[in-house]
Amino acid sequence: MDKLEKKLLSQVAKASSDFRMLEPGDRVMVAVSGGKDSHAMLYLLRELQKKAPFPFSLFALNVDQGHPGFPSDLLPAFFEREGYEYVIVKEDTYSVVTEKIPEGKTFCSLCSRLRRGILYTQAQKLGATKIALGHHRDDVIETLMLNLLYAGQLKAMPARLRSDDGRNVVIRPLVYATEAELTELAAVKGFPIIPCDLCGSQDNLKRKQVKNLLTTLNADNPTVRANVFAALGNIRPSHLYDLDLRRVMGVDEALEEPQTGGVANNVVPLTALRR
Repeated sequence: MDKLEKKLLSQVAKASSDFRMLEPGDRVMVAVSGGKDSHAMLYLLRELQKKAPFPFSLFALNVDQGHPGFPSDLLPAFFEREGYEYVIVKEDTYSVVTEKIPEGKTFCSLCSRLRRGILYTQAQKLGATKIALGHHRDDVIETLMLNLLYAGQLKAMPARLRSDDGRNVVIRPLVYATEAELTELAAVKGFPIIPCDLCGSQDNLKRKQVKNLLTTLNADNPTVRANVFAALGNIRPSHLYDLDLRRVMGVDEALEEPQTGGVANNVVPLTALRR
């Protein structure tokens, strides 16, 4: 356990250093849903706080969204027992989601957007400088694949992101940690886990399909997930088709060979040719 915990703390520290997640004087709002990942994040951030070379504070925030069967007393009791500063916010987004989403469709997208809005509002109200979310490396990989397959985008979850309105900074301290490592930590520490399917099983989620695909591929080649994640930090702009990116990186200018006689200045783009 000591080895696993040290590894996870090292991963969180490296992620923070690589992407300027934790900075002196930060007040970090740790979004705790009650799942294994957010529990592990809260625990690891407090352990890192003890060792950090600069001061920062943190507090847990849970949003009770009115899901049927949500054990509203579980997390407050845990936070108090463990000595965490915490805030519980009650917002019935469940009724909104079930009213807006047709039967048979998945709730997760709207539910997460509503929760994110609540987090942003509370961060401003409570003076948080950062909002910490518990997404891990496998979440990043699955998001990349989802965007690639279903949205036509090369985009994953950013490690650090300023919100569109400019008011909040979101960080993901667990981006270097795997789901398996966090599952093991949660089991050993005995965190009180609240399942994420209180609103009902959503078997038709595309994320589940992508997870199953990656699991199958990884069973044949155990480096598949690691390779997909490594690709996010191993970009070759000259081999991609984003014209804005190529322009910013000067890709096509660098590929041009020196011309004589002013030929290069007289090149006519094909889009200008007559039919």
